[in-house]
Amino acid sequence: MTNQIELSGVNKHYGAFHALKNINLQIAKGSFVALVGPSGCGKSTLLRSLAGLESISEGDLKIAGELMNNVPPRKRDVAMVFQSYALYPHMTVEENLTYSLRIRGVAKAEAKKAASEVAATTGLSNLLTRYPRELSGGQRQRVAMSRAIIRHPKAFLFDEPLSNLDAALRVHMRKEIRALHDRLGATSVYVTHDQIEAMTMADHVVVMREGVIEQQGKPLELYDTPANKFVAGFIGSPAMNFIPGVVGGDGSSLEIDLGTVKHTLASNRQLQPSRKVTVGIRPEHIGITATGQGTFDIPVDVVESTGSATFITAATTPELTIVETGRGTARGGETIGVTIDPAQVHLFDDATGVRI
Repeated sequence: MTNQIELSGVNKHYGAFHALKNINLQIAKGSFVALVGPSGCGKSTLLRSLAGLESISEGDLKIAGELMNNVPPRKRDVAMVFQSYALYPHMTVEENLTYSLRIRGVAKAEAKKAASEVAATTGLSNLLTRYPRELSGGQRQRVAMSRAIIRHPKAFLFDEPLSNLDAALRVHMRKEIRALHDRLGATSVYVTHDQIEAMTMADHVVVMREGVIEQQGKPLELYDTPANKFVAGFIGSPAMNFIPGVVGGDGSSLEIDLGTVKHTLASNRQLQPSRKVTVGIRPEHIGITATGQGTFDIPVDVVESTGSATFITAATTPELTIVETGRGTARGGETIGVTIDPAQVHLFDDATGVRI
């Protein structure tokens, strides 16, 4: 598959601050890539570097095979969609859509036809005569996307476009953006701090921290085999449980410390006895059983139910979170048994956080 965007050894410095550190990333033509990570991790800086709004300090950036390091933003043929919509308030929807075509000298009739076609694709046909102030947040975001689509760019760059919308509309717009991407056969790079957004929308997820790509790959690859403790804790909701542990004397068991009580877990691998590890267990991979019937017993602190799932917080140190499908029977203040399958246990080096 042809790469539409390639970054090789890209660094970005703001004086003494090293914002992007040796970024190597290939984005295939027609793919949907999500850049995800906590605030300040460098994902928006990377996106702005693709757009040409930030210059890179070192390395090479290619779009459609052409070196872009010193090419100004308007000549890169990429379209950026911001969270703030950035619409012209004094222009109608149609005028907002056709603005970029008109300044490039496209005939008025041709621009009007292009606006009608794009509006039909994005569900804006009956809103072309309205002004931005007369639109809802979701409609304004559609106008912003339509204005990008009308240019037929080499890539779409989305900078947290849904963060201003309420939860229900965000879910709806996620589906719309992904469906639009598929219809257009576009190449999309999407920045978000919301890992659920990244997991549900993208073909390829790039997890960043402090200017470094910690791991990249298909969403479920990152979920199933996180490269380190940071990725394991960032991908998945609720977050993975982390418990301090030590490899037992036989090398095939794990002694875990939950504060008041220490427990022994079976391990499905042979490790050096007495090695310090961090044991990672996803909340949905902890089963519930009667006391004395499972791997060990734990006291329950808080039980929260959403109807479709029940979230149990154990009175342990560190706290354990358990997710049970449906309406569970556990109650706060009681003790329950839990079962843990060794195959579902993730192990990380205690000192480096790297997956074992």
